[in-house]
Amino acid sequence: MRKLSWSDVTPKPLWLNRRQIIAGAGALLASPALARIEAAPSRFSTDEEPTALEDITSYNNFYEFGTDKGDPARYASALTTDPWSIVIDGLVDRPGTYDLADVVKDQPLEERIYRFRCVEAWSMIVPWIGFELAGLLNRVGVQPGAKFVAFETLVRPEEMPGQNSPFIEWPYREGLRLDEAMHPLTILATGLYGEEMPKQNGAPIRLVVPWKYGFKSIKSIVRISLVDKMPPTTWNMLQPQEYGFYSNVNPKVDHPRWSQASERRVGSGLFAGRIDTLMFNGYEEEVASLYAGQDLAVDY
Repeated sequence: MRKLSWSDVTPKPLWLNRRQIIAGAGALLASPALARIEAAPSRFSTDEEPTALEDITSYNNFYEFGTDKGDPARYASALTTDPWSIVIDGLVDRPGTYDLADVVKDQPLEERIYRFRCVEAWSMIVPWIGFELAGLLNRVGVQPGAKFVAFETLVRPEEMPGQNSPFIEWPYREGLRLDEAMHPLTILATGLYGEEMPKQNGAPIRLVVPWKYGFKSIKSIVRISLVDKMPPTTWNMLQPQEYGFYSNVNPKVDHPRWSQASERRVGSGLFAGRIDTLMFNGYEEEVASLYAGQDLAVDY
């Protein structure tokens, strides 16, 4: 993979013109006055063309705001993201409640242009801004007994109307094995397209694990816990026969209700076409060693 930033993909005048147009679009009404974020390009970026910002911000799953793909953009403007803090607890040397500014302090921000593959068999290319989760975990001190990292999102039904529905046991929960969390591809993202994270995409901070299905990349994080046992995760709790703990992108293992062999690439006009799905979402060279000896058809 070669180093790439968004300005390398699209000529700057066209990019600025597009941004001026998008600035007035309804999808960004949920995220007024976004601030620019300076970030270095990353060697982990793909050279594929990023999905348009208007598609990234208007078509996504964020069930805290509703089950329709457009609900996050419709309702996320009500979410208060400042002030924001994250509880970091469990098997760490320095547990506590950290302001967001403390969480991101001294963390080197990079633009990571990643493939994003939803379990529903659609995909995007997203230019995230973030930093490696390992940097934060190293700073709080991971104790020897820790084997997993558990995450929880915000519970605030007065601002997140989807939480008034009981079909999910709130808060939304996710988790990773410790070696997955410490992998350099795993990031905490605070922005995309060079600006602060839009509320409908998980503001102010979310997880991004590019070789796993998108629901593993939990949004609007308020708790990170280091634990010694595999933590419960929301979709695995709801339908364990359909959603495993690992949920690595695997075109050879179908969802019980649809094939995972190909995906619909989101683009202008919603879907730009269908392409073959890659093992580990195209990150096999980087992450396959994490699962040596595992039967990926069983440990899904």
